[in-house]
Amino acid sequence: MSSSGIPTPDPSGQQPDEVEEKNVHEVYQQIAGHFSSTRHKPWPMVERFLRGLTPGSIGLDVGCGNGKYLPVNRDVFIIASDRSDKLAQIAVQHQPHSTIVADILNLPHPESYFDFAISIAVVHHLSTPDRRVLAIREILRTLKPVDESGSGGRALVYVWALEQSTSRRGWDKGDAQDIMVPWVMKGKLAPGGAPTVEPKVFHRYYHLYSEKELEQDIHAAGGRVVESGYERDNWWAVATRNDQGAL
Repeated sequence: MSSSGIPTPDPSGQQPDEVEEKNVHEVYQQIAGHFSSTRHKPWPMVERFLRGLTPGSIGLDVGCGNGKYLPVNRDVFIIASDRSDKLAQIAVQHQPHSTIVADILNLPHPESYFDFAISIAVVHHLSTPDRRVLAIREILRTLKPVDESGSGGRALVYVWALEQSTSRRGWDKGDAQDIMVPWVMKGKLAPGGAPTVEPKVFHRYYHLYSEKELEQDIHAAGGRVVESGYERDNWWAVATRNDQGAL
């Protein structure tokens, strides 16, 4: 497989939340500033989704990172959240939007309230199929149900794709789907060229989604896929609730 990732070690004896705490949450706490410095330009499909919202809409950015999507559409209000308080502290600069620290598996938001939600490159950090479905269900729970006229809340979800044969990562069908991806923080050099701070490598857990797997998870979570596709080595889908009431 590609050298951009290594298969996950045997997780026996570890609970899923322990795997994610060590290989996701703790890592983002340590790399927050460096990670933020590499995240600026919105992805086209996400920008299109946000710009297409009705003025005055209220929604969520679940797993907002540094908040780069918050300024895209000034005519909507977004409550952003991230599991990393250090990333949330960076995202909070994007006023007038609100930013909080929250867990995607237990969002502190009312049910059936929001017009939209986005969750970009987050769900793939959950380490079991059940937890990924639960994360999507939790997002859908916060959306307004679809009414008789067909209107209701919509969620845009992005996940890393397994099918990346043309990218620098080189993953493709047949490769391991549960992997550790390195994040390298470069060291610092003194004026003479000698290192003053050694480089550090952190490994983050990812589940690489195969084609149609995201749609299957949305259906399992009680959602309906409105639109889906592939962009920038990611699978994405726009989903609504598939019910008239509580999930």
